[in-house]
Amino acid sequence: MSLTLAEAGRALASPAAYADDRRFHEALALLRRESPVHWVEAAGYNPFWAVTRHADVMEVERAHTRFLNAPRPVLGTAEYDHMNSERAAQGAALRTLVHMDDPDHRVIRAIGADWFRPRAMRALEPRVRELARRYVDRMAELGGECDFVRQVSVHFPLYVILSLLGLPETDFDRMLKLTQELFGGDDDERQRGVTLEEKLAVLLDFFAYFQELTQARRAHPTDDLASAIANARVDGEPLNDSDAASYYVIIATAGHDTTSATIAGGLRALIEHPDQLARLRADPGLMPLAVDEMIRWTTPVKEFMRTATEDCELRGVRIRKGDALLLSYPSANRDEEVFDDPFRFDVGRDPNKHLAFGFGVHYCLGAALARIEVRAFYEELLPRLESIEFAGEPQNIATTFVGGLKRLPIRYTLRG
Repeated sequence: MSLTLAEAGRALASPAAYADDRRFHEALALLRRESPVHWVEAAGYNPFWAVTRHADVMEVERAHTRFLNAPRPVLGTAEYDHMNSERAAQGAALRTLVHMDDPDHRVIRAIGADWFRPRAMRALEPRVRELARRYVDRMAELGGECDFVRQVSVHFPLYVILSLLGLPETDFDRMLKLTQELFGGDDDERQRGVTLEEKLAVLLDFFAYFQELTQARRAHPTDDLASAIANARVDGEPLNDSDAASYYVIIATAGHDTTSATIAGGLRALIEHPDQLARLRADPGLMPLAVDEMIRWTTPVKEFMRTATEDCELRGVRIRKGDALLLSYPSANRDEEVFDDPFRFDVGRDPNKHLAFGFGVHYCLGAALARIEVRAFYEELLPRLESIEFAGEPQNIATTFVGGLKRLPIRYTLRG
């Protein structure tokens, strides 16, 4: 049964829709073809424009003074938007880089920027490769069958980013659970609860943990990213506790959940496209291109929102001051105007102008690290992989923001 345009638009506000790849991409293709800037009215949500074409997403991202992140940086229910505006007025809302615009964004982003520059990434790479080896060894120890998501892919990037922050390994499981509850608030298996108060409690737990960390690093500075954040000064003053905790939250959560989604989604794609797996194994020099194709194919960040600061036009559609726009990255990354045969998984795709890391001033701070992690893992896995197949049905998380697979049962043989 074919979708109507209205149904296709509402799919962008349906966590369950994102869990059904085929149906979701059918909805996005319809919007790109017939209504690429589409007004969406969905029950329980404030209305918004759905922006589904690559060129239009780029245009909005470039015009960062015309289209602001605040006050609605991600899609939430109307109830959530109201609560967030109330907490912002009280100075108690989550205020990460995702929530900020210039000049605050530029100044706050600079605090962590040096930790993700090429020199820092080169210094970190041996540790990343060591951890990649550990988790491929872990696959071998599991005896040829595992749930790749729950037993491998969620742990490897978590160890990398929390090691960079300088958190103790004893806290890693706690961080994993909180991250899954935060990004899985709409998924029956991962949510802590269904009410807004129960979901807010996850954020409060994060804040409590990171406020303790801030106090500890200020009392006893160390040589890690957590200490750099805790002791940063803006206009001569330290970050307030809320802004410091918000900084930790975005690094600790987005810094691993998106990468684990790419690693798992990439493996699923290789299993589903054995010709591409064979091609990559035969030509390891394709790995940098393959990594970007896995990122495009998976697109872990599903959307960000922007709010227009003035009346304007986008692809001939009149946008009014105060209107909200949803930038659909999975749609932009399958745009027929940009990608040759976009629904073909191609480990040699070149060029690959995907927008999975965003664009412009809000380009993902950890993009280089994510690429290093995915590459390190597959450069460790593929030379040892003799065979691999599904051992059950892959399952996606229900979400409208960040996510990918929550289950990937596999059966495999490794050498060594």
